[in-house]
Amino acid sequence: MRRMFGFLIGILVGALTGATIALLLAPESGDTLRRELRKRGRGFMNEVNHAADSRRIELRERLEALRAPRGEQPL
Repeated sequence: MRRMFGFLIGILVGALTGATIALLLAPESGDTLRRELRKRGRGFMNEVNHAADSRRIELRERLEALRAPRGEQPL
């Protein structure tokens, strides 16, 4: 769990650093840049939500396997 939390923190810090550099070096107008950042932010959040959902499903399956009586556990 700690490794996953550390990984997510690393992604967040990297995204914020990248966004800051992009703002400082952007050749586009403010409106265009804001639209692009919003679009990328939504895409990033969708990816994070998808990864969290996948992990949640995996953990539920593991929990169900651990709760099952010993004779019923899949090999």
